[in-house]
Amino acid sequence: MIVIDKVTDLKKYVKQERFSAAKAGQELSVGFVPTMGFLHEGHASLLKQAREHNDLVVLSIFVNPIQFGPNEDLDRYPRDEKRDLALAEREGVDVVFLPSVQEMYPQPTKTKIAVSELTDELCGASRPGHFDGVTTVVGKLFHMIAPDKAYFGLKDAQQVAVIRQMVDDLNFDVEIVPCPIVRESDGLALSSRNVYLKEEERKQALILSRSLREAEEWMKNDPAVTLAEIRDGLTRNIKSQPMAVIDYVDILAFPSLTPVHEEAKVSDLDGELLIALAVKFGTTRLIDNILFTTKGVVTHV
Repeated sequence: MIVIDKVTDLKKYVKQERFSAAKAGQELSVGFVPTMGFLHEGHASLLKQAREHNDLVVLSIFVNPIQFGPNEDLDRYPRDEKRDLALAEREGVDVVFLPSVQEMYPQPTKTKIAVSELTDELCGASRPGHFDGVTTVVGKLFHMIAPDKAYFGLKDAQQVAVIRQMVDDLNFDVEIVPCPIVRESDGLALSSRNVYLKEEERKQALILSRSLREAEEWMKNDPAVTLAEIRDGLTRNIKSQPMAVIDYVDILAFPSLTPVHEEAKVSDLDGELLIALAVKFGTTRLIDNILFTTKGVVTHV
């Protein structure tokens, strides 16, 4: 495994690897996993898939400042480079791209990639400008690496939908591979921000996965239930925990992220629904979700 911190070195390395493969009469497949570091087993699951399906695996670790708002946790976002590199090596990563902010943004950014409509709901509504920062940095990384496949966790299902839209609209030659949510044994979705949770906050945060499981069972067993009833039930469950402060509880069509009529019954709907939550416990904002197909199959993502 090699670690690269310069854009020019990264582009040169990938080009040389592709050239060497072509010279040998082979086609090199490149898998890419973009992260902000403080890696956990959720990231490891992305790297495992990338390793299984590609000849070369590139991991980026970069805490991207332009996707953080002025009152968000950029300065205290958890970092542990030594642990990250150990996990990357364990998972068979070939290249870790570990740039500085100065390397990624040598001058103030005057050009950004903005995906409209899909960013109007959920975290896009709660965090104005967040997804402009995400799409801009991911677009830059795609340009540097030119991967064949890029792997994203569905814990942030909105991010997956937004990145797919960007790729389709701008004709990036990369396949976006969505990967299932990885949870801790008690159901809490793995997140780098979980480290912020105090003991009681973490205990109460289990209401998120528990409420989603109950909503899943409700929809499976009662096709006449309406989306409004599901959302109200989720909200009541979450509010049963005194430390929970709800940002949003929403149900949208996926991947379009368009609103669905709240009086619609589950049995009347066609396609895939995203049931998404964002809730703060103390100073820590957590997101979680499930995808529900109206064909009767529910998938935790």
